[in-house]
Amino acid sequence: PLAEFASVRHAEPMLSLDNTYSAEELGEWIARVEKGLPGESVAFLVELKIDGVAVSLEYRDRALALGATRGDGETGDDITANLKTLRALPLTLPQAAPPRVTVRGEVYLPKAAFALLNEQKSQANEKVFVNPRNAAAGSLKLLDPAQTRKRPLAAFFYGVDARTAQGLKTQKQMLVALEAWGLPVNPHRCLCRNLEEIEAFLKTWETRRHEQPYEIDGLVIKVNAFEQQIRLGATSKSPRWAIAYKYSAQQAQTRLLGIRIQVGRTGVLTPVADLEPVFLAGSTIARATLHNEDDLERKDIRAGDMVVIEKAGEVIPYVVGPVAAQRTGVEKKFSMPEVCPACSSRVVKRDGEVATRCLNPSCPAQVKGRLLHFGSRAGMDIEGLGDALVEQLADTGLVKDFGDLYALTAEQLMPLERMAEKSADNLVAAVAASKQRPLGRLIFALGIPQVGEHTGEVLAANFSDLDSLAGASAEALTEIHEVGPVVAQSLYDFFALPETKTVMEKLQAAGVNMRRLPGEVRSAGPLAGKTFVFTGELAGFTRPQAEARVKALGGRASGSVSAKTDYVVAGAEAGSKLAKARKLGVTVLTEQEFQRLLG
Repeated sequence: PLAEFASVRHAEPMLSLDNTYSAEELGEWIARVEKGLPGESVAFLVELKIDGVAVSLEYRDRALALGATRGDGETGDDITANLKTLRALPLTLPQAAPPRVTVRGEVYLPKAAFALLNEQKSQANEKVFVNPRNAAAGSLKLLDPAQTRKRPLAAFFYGVDARTAQGLKTQKQMLVALEAWGLPVNPHRCLCRNLEEIEAFLKTWETRRHEQPYEIDGLVIKVNAFEQQIRLGATSKSPRWAIAYKYSAQQAQTRLLGIRIQVGRTGVLTPVADLEPVFLAGSTIARATLHNEDDLERKDIRAGDMVVIEKAGEVIPYVVGPVAAQRTGVEKKFSMPEVCPACSSRVVKRDGEVATRCLNPSCPAQVKGRLLHFGSRAGMDIEGLGDALVEQLADTGLVKDFGDLYALTAEQLMPLERMAEKSADNLVAAVAASKQRPLGRLIFALGIPQVGEHTGEVLAANFSDLDSLAGASAEALTEIHEVGPVVAQSLYDFFALPETKTVMEKLQAAGVNMRRLPGEVRSAGPLAGKTFVFTGELAGFTRPQAEARVKALGGRASGSVSAKTDYVVAGAEAGSKLAKARKLGVTVLTEQEFQRLLG
C-alpha cells in the first residue's frame, strides 16, 4: 500500500463545466455560442452526464502509464495503480490507437454495486457512503489497490487531449475513435441542430435516466466541431463550447420521525431532521438539516409531519416543508432547548443572530468538532485523526484540547477500538509531523470563529508569531487589510479566554511551531505590501495562477475591493469590482500591464 498519493500536473487543464437548469438558460447559452461564431452553422452533440469521478489516463507506447484525478483542474493525484484494477479499462491500446494519447472520462460505481457495498458496510457497523459518486471517489482514493480491486468500478470515456493532433475533427468522431481504441464509451448520445432537438432529447432522458444501472445527473451539450470549439475558447474555469444541463432536483415525501439537536465546534445548535428512510436521487435519506430555529418556525415544520424533501443540486438533503393537509393532530411543534444536549449548559441566542449557542468551551460535542477541525487537511493535516478516533479520544478523556494530542503515546492508543500497534504508531508519528506546519495553518486550525484559511494566511503575514497575534488589541486587528471589526473582535475574544492561554502553553511546551516559517510570507519581493484584486477573464493565467504569482513576489491577493487595495487587474468582461475600483480611485491594470509588473 502507498503512504500517500503523488501529485501530477495535467498537460491540459481539466476544466469544469458551467451548469444550466432550464431550457431558457440553455437557449441563452446557444445564443452566446452563435454570437461567437457569426453566420456559421453549429451542430451540438448531447451526451449523458455520468455522476462519477473525473479522471485522466495517459497511454505511452499504447500502454497505460499514468492515471490521475481532476484535483483542482491544474494538478491531481496519481491513482494509476487503482485505475489499473478496473476490469473494463484496457491496460494496452490496439495498433489503431495513437502511440501516445491522453484520454478523459468518468469513473462510477453502478447502483447495484453501491447498494451491496453499503449493505456490507452496515453489517460491519461501518459508516456507509452517501451516494454512488462518493463511493467511487472513496474507492479510487484507497491507498491499497488490492482494496480498490474489490469494488466493481466502471468507467465511460468522452475526451482526448490534443484532439486535433490526433486527426480528429468532431466530438462525434472522437467518441467513435475511443470505442475503436477499446475504451468504454456511453452509447447514448444525439447530434442536434437546434434548441428544439436538444430539448426533445432532454425530455426523453428525464425519465429514462432512472432506468439505467448507473447514476445520471444531467446531460452535457457540446459544440460538435473541434475547429469551432477552439475559436470559442474557454474561461479560466470552464469551456465556452460546452455546458451541463442539470435536471430539477427530485423530491420525495417521508415522515419526520423527530427533531434532534447537533452541536458544532463553535457551539452553534443546529436542528436535524430524523426521517423515515426514503430513497431519493441515488441514495437513501434518513437525515436532513433544518438550518435553525427561525427557518423551522417560518416553515412550521413539526415532529410527526409528512414532509417534502429534495436534494439541492441532487446532493444535499433538504426539507422543503410539511404536507399540512396530512396532519392528524398528533404532530408536535419544536422549540430550541434551554440547555445544551451535549453538556447541559444553558444556551443563548444573541440579539441580531439566528444561531443559538452553547457557551461552554468544555462541551464534549464542541471538543470533538474542534479536534476534527484542528486535524483537518487544511489545518494541521493529521493523517488518521478521523471521526471514530476523535470520539474515543474525547469520551475516554485522553484528549480534552489540542494540546493533549501532542502528549499521546502509542501505549495509550492501542487499547482503543481498531487501534493496533501499527496504527497507533502511525498516529503518533502523524501528530509529531504536524508540529512544523506554517503559522497560517495553525491559526486556521485553532478554529477561531470567523477565521478561515485565507484569514489565517493574512494574519500570519502581519504577525511574526502566535504570541504577537494573541496580544493584539481589537483596534489594532481592525487596521489589518481584510480583517474587519467582526473578525477582529472574534480574534480578541478568543485569545482572551483562559482556555486558549492554557492550550497555547501546551502547544508551545510540545514544540509546535508558533512562529512564521521562512518563506511562508515573501515580504522581501518587489510586490511586498501590495494588495491585488482580479476581475474578469485573463487570457494568460487562471485566477489561481495569477494570485500565486503575486504571492510569490511578496504581494497579497484579495477577493474584494476596498480603499486599501493597491491594484485591480481587469480582464475581459470585468464586472462590479472594476466599477468599485474606479469609484475609490484604485489603480486599474490591464493584463499586459500586470505582466510587465511581474517582470
